[in-house]
Amino acid sequence: MEQDKGNKQSLPPKYNPKEVEQGRYQFWLDGKFFEATGDPDKEPYSIVIPPPNVTGRLHLGHAWDTSMQDTITRMKRMQGYDVLWLPGMDHAGIATQAKVEARLKESGTNRYELGREKFLEKAWEWKEEYASFIRSQWEKLGLGLDYSRERFTLDKGLSDAVREVFVKLYEKGLIYRGEYIINWDPSTKTALSDIEVIYEEVQGKFYHMRYPIKGSDETIEIATTRPETMLGDTAVAVHPKDERYQHLIGKTVILPIVGREIEIVADDYVDMELGSGAVKITPAHDPNDFEIGNRHQLERILVMNEDGSMNENAGKYQGLDRFECRKQIVNDLQEQEVLFEIEERSHQVGHSERSGAVVEPYLSTQWFVKMDPLSKSALDMQADAHQKVNFVPDRFERTYFNWMDNIRDWCISRQLWWGHRIPAWYHKETNEIYVGKEAPADIENWEQDEDVLDTWFSSALWPFSTMGWPNEDSADLKRYFPTNVLVTGYDIIFFWVARMIFQSKEFMDEKPFEDTLLHGLIRDADGRKMSKSLGNGVDPMDVIEKYGADSLRYFLMTGSTPGQDLRFHWEKVESTWNFANKVWNASRFSIMNLEGFTYEDIDLTGNLSLPDRWILARLNETIEQVTRNSNKYEFGEAGRHLYNFIWDEFCDWYIEMAKLSLYGEDEDKKKTTRSVLAHVLDQTMRMLHPFMPFITEEIWQQLPHEGPSITVSKWPEVNAEFEDSQAVQEMQRLVSIIRSVRNSRAEVDTPMSKQIKMLIKTENELLTTELEKNRDYLERFCNLSELSISTDIEAPDKAMTSVVTGAEIFLPLEGLIDFEKEIKRLENELIKWTKEVERVQKKLSNQGFVSKAPEAVVEEEKRKEKDYLDKQAKVKTRLSELK
Repeated sequence: MEQDKGNKQSLPPKYNPKEVEQGRYQFWLDGKFFEATGDPDKEPYSIVIPPPNVTGRLHLGHAWDTSMQDTITRMKRMQGYDVLWLPGMDHAGIATQAKVEARLKESGTNRYELGREKFLEKAWEWKEEYASFIRSQWEKLGLGLDYSRERFTLDKGLSDAVREVFVKLYEKGLIYRGEYIINWDPSTKTALSDIEVIYEEVQGKFYHMRYPIKGSDETIEIATTRPETMLGDTAVAVHPKDERYQHLIGKTVILPIVGREIEIVADDYVDMELGSGAVKITPAHDPNDFEIGNRHQLERILVMNEDGSMNENAGKYQGLDRFECRKQIVNDLQEQEVLFEIEERSHQVGHSERSGAVVEPYLSTQWFVKMDPLSKSALDMQADAHQKVNFVPDRFERTYFNWMDNIRDWCISRQLWWGHRIPAWYHKETNEIYVGKEAPADIENWEQDEDVLDTWFSSALWPFSTMGWPNEDSADLKRYFPTNVLVTGYDIIFFWVARMIFQSKEFMDEKPFEDTLLHGLIRDADGRKMSKSLGNGVDPMDVIEKYGADSLRYFLMTGSTPGQDLRFHWEKVESTWNFANKVWNASRFSIMNLEGFTYEDIDLTGNLSLPDRWILARLNETIEQVTRNSNKYEFGEAGRHLYNFIWDEFCDWYIEMAKLSLYGEDEDKKKTTRSVLAHVLDQTMRMLHPFMPFITEEIWQQLPHEGPSITVSKWPEVNAEFEDSQAVQEMQRLVSIIRSVRNSRAEVDTPMSKQIKMLIKTENELLTTELEKNRDYLERFCNLSELSISTDIEAPDKAMTSVVTGAEIFLPLEGLIDFEKEIKRLENELIKWTKEVERVQKKLSNQGFVSKAPEAVVEEEKRKEKDYLDKQAKVKTRLSELK
């Protein structure tokens, strides 16, 4: 027997997750069990990890996401695939730079004092520190990652890929530089893409003003939520068909405070029915005003600095914060009687996803990706059944379509130092722009763009850049791309999933993954999103410290269905620990009874008992259910079948019945039972292994086995020789009888330690023979002083009775039974069976059901009807006898 720890074939008396998990991960790494081999005889299977940001430690969402990937890859590896699960991390531009700057502030300095190069050194130090934390957490979770291929979004290979993509898109006219209104974060002083803006309902104000018409006593009414931007107004717009303002089009108004003349223009954009039907136009501070300004050749006057303070164009308000400016300008406008109403109103206000600051629509020169051609190409691919990405659950495909159909050009430049610097250079003396993978030869005449690319620009290339692209001769790229499945949260379909799809289509001309498995968010027990502000977050390492990684993983894997959120309950993690403890105790008992038994000793061709035949048949059914549900990513269902098999059938019934043979004198029976015990436990540990890798490896190493590790053992397969519906039926009847006796004892407070007499009236000789064959189990598990089994049994006058399929059970309990109580119990049982008869007969009388339901389903209902009628009749008979 091959073992990695010691020579003793036993498990400690108590299950201690810390001891079980200690050193096990290193054993897997030393064995290189997680490394993709490139074996041409095996079919490749690949997953790239959604790279966690190097901004901090992993949270429960990461634990859920990676546990799911680990479960899939462990299973596929056991199924004979050449598995690559590629690890890596993301530089997370804005978020990481903010963390590094906060640390610098604590030490009394900032990035400007350090300069770009020194600051980047500090950022790389941060990256190494937190990458180490993340790897230690991956280890604690037991993730089967191929570290020989680990990547980082700022490593040289990915930097080459980013420059290649930027240059190619630029050359095709799909990347351009332009002055546009973008989302600006004054806190981090950088541009944001649309999807990095979180809109929140805020109680604000609507300011109503009257601008005076030059040369008349007339005014024109406008309203705004941002009065500070009026300093940059360059027009007032009305609808060309609005009869109220026909006479004013082409005239000018005097902009209050500033005193500048601005024109009244006509534009179809204006909604005549909304408010006064006139709107102020500020092309440098509003995206819609920007477009109107372009149509009417209006000046763009920027009145704010990058940090949200007012600039020189704001006149006397220069230097004020934008919100302080708002207060002062409102006071001034009221004094001038320009502002005549302040209306309280709730409205949507954009906030930076990273800093939380109110986002400012801001005129800026930025780099953009032209999205229409890329979006159309990706959507065309999705329309092809052979090329499309399968969304699991499929309802999320609609979410993807909705975003791609309405996509705006992507602002990809960020005013940061940490990230992929834009490969564009500006000539110092001319207006020439050079874009290339390398710097211009005469570099002394050029200055590189100071900005970096949006983090998602590099992340969008992750499935193929990590495998060696743009080197198209890369062995990994040829073998493992496209990947098989991407596992991620439904909340980043826009940020990441969609971008990977259109970039993969553009540069690889195929989808990046076959499936995208989308899970929900982890919430607290009350259904609230976990957050620092609520203080309801749970550190996965704290859960592992208390209950072990296997308990956490099993809870995460089986607690939800694809696409649904998951609520975290400490009690549920504790219950999975109880399950692990049950597995441990059952395995310990088995291993103690397998001492000296080797893998070669396992022989399942002997004279199998009913429990042996039954557990092997149920093992078959469990293998089929676990495999089928796992292949559909229905891990909750797979886990349910596995749990029920292990707890209810293997532990509670088979092991207990196996003790009769194991403690008996018949050596042949003992060997057969040991063989079945060893085989079933081995196969069960293999099925459980992807969910609970640590405990299953520990147990498997103590079992008779072949091979160095359960991680590379073969996934269980259904064995046709073990299919035995007769054994399943017989065992179910045996279990029903034993349970009915235990229930009857409980009803009259007769302890199991007290021997009783039992009579079983069977409906035919075949059933009598069947039960006689299993007399030993009935006597042992019902604790009987006497047992009679026959078709001719007469029901005793004083007895507890129960009905199972094909038989009636009588327990003569003179002096221990309350007849009135027994009659009441039988009357309740009669009500129960009558309701079941009525329910099934109603279903069978429904022609819609009978005609449309599968034949097997209808037949099953007819079988139930026969069974329920039989039980109903027997209870009626017994009631009449007692009365």
